[in-house]
Amino acid sequence: MALNDILPGKLGFGAAPLGNMFRDIPEAEALATVEAAWNDGIRYFDNAPFYGAGLAEIRMGQALAGKPRENYVISTKVGRIVLDEIEGSPRDYGEKGGVFAHGRPNKVVNDYSEDATYRSIEDSLKRLRTDHIDIALVHDVAQDFYGDEWLSMFESARKGAFRALQRMRDEGVIKAWGLGVNRVEPIELLLELDEPRPDAFLLAGRYTLLDHDRALQRVMPMVAERKLGIIVGGPYSSGALVGGPNFEYAPATAAIIAKVAAIKAIADRHRISMKAAGLQFALANPAVAAVIPGASQPSRIAEDRAALEQTIPADFWRELRAAGLVNPAAPLPIAV
Repeated sequence: MALNDILPGKLGFGAAPLGNMFRDIPEAEALATVEAAWNDGIRYFDNAPFYGAGLAEIRMGQALAGKPRENYVISTKVGRIVLDEIEGSPRDYGEKGGVFAHGRPNKVVNDYSEDATYRSIEDSLKRLRTDHIDIALVHDVAQDFYGDEWLSMFESARKGAFRALQRMRDEGVIKAWGLGVNRVEPIELLLELDEPRPDAFLLAGRYTLLDHDRALQRVMPMVAERKLGIIVGGPYSSGALVGGPNFEYAPATAAIIAKVAAIKAIADRHRISMKAAGLQFALANPAVAAVIPGASQPSRIAEDRAALEQTIPADFWRELRAAGLVNPAAPLPIAV
């Protein structure tokens, strides 16, 4: 089934912040944020066991309890098992550092085997309080978490998680499967294989106004050629695009800060928001099926919806292109 036939809209909800990403989010605030998304009409929710060691899934399950299950779509991820055991030492989160330091203290183990994949789905079903997952994604089998060992982890997933998820898809247990990663190389590698055959990808941070060159070179053309789809996560580049201090889950460099300032100067002249520029840029690529900005406050939902619907003049995109702030090959919302 094509990703566009599964997803109920172009704007989804990224649940990483519900796992206490970067800060200790009050329970009431987290639940109110999901409720605000629902009231806005958002019906696609992305999650993962990794987000706060199951905390994001638990909160989302609580927030969506009682909502008609046939009315919304859930994606979650496999590759990590959350144990009842309490972690006795700081977790190793790869390049992301301690972004979930405020999450649950449960130990999280990496396991891309077939058995672990089935267990991961079963555990997620319990935390999410649902009877099925629509889209299952193999999580973070890439360089940012495994360094030089990422290819061996990918091979483990190829023999285990990929086969398990393809079987579940073919049996109708899930509607689609693929990868959920922050790097383009795993997607390229999977698409080069004859088997298995994924349906969709969640690519976080690699198709944004601040960073899209590599994805344009191979990933987007390969996905479009195979009539698959990309879900763009992290469209605001960990907040850097909208004035936050972080890019790629770490303090933004001087070069990134300068690029944000250059884009914002043009946006300010045209009286448009940086969120509008970021979301509409990502969705202009025909390979992109949806964007899923993360939110931890109810007010952010209204901001994202307004950004999606704001009218952006063609001159804004012309100026960005003329200033070399977007790749010349990047599709834009209007012909320039």
